[in-house]
Amino acid sequence: MEQIGYINAQANLDAVFAALADPTRRAILTRLADGQASVNEIAAPFEISQPAVSKHLKVLERAGLIERDIDEQRRPARLKAEKMALAVDWLTEFKAFWGTSFDQLDNVLVKLKQTQAKEENHE
Repeated sequence: MEQIGYINAQANLDAVFAALADPTRRAILTRLADGQASVNEIAAPFEISQPAVSKHLKVLERAGLIERDIDEQRRPARLKAEKMALAVDWLTEFKAFWGTSFDQLDNVLVKLKQTQAKEENHE
């Protein structure tokens, strides 16, 4: 894991995780995975105002997760998944830890079952 002191070298990673932390923004990204959409199209399934959706889009845009074009009166948004790869790469660094932790948990559970079986046989 590349770090400088306690500061992650990937400065944009914080913005990506902050953007992904909100369920509405994750839903917007899911919608944009199907193709570009206008603010009105994005706002349709939500019970929030168009200005609120625009604020969410600005957060996603600052994080580099979407980009917006100007198409006459519309500003369609389009998914840019490359920045999401930063989060995936960062999480992948912990994959070995997760595997080890789950293996250790499996060993504990096996020992508990063995102990429980021995106690039941002695009763």
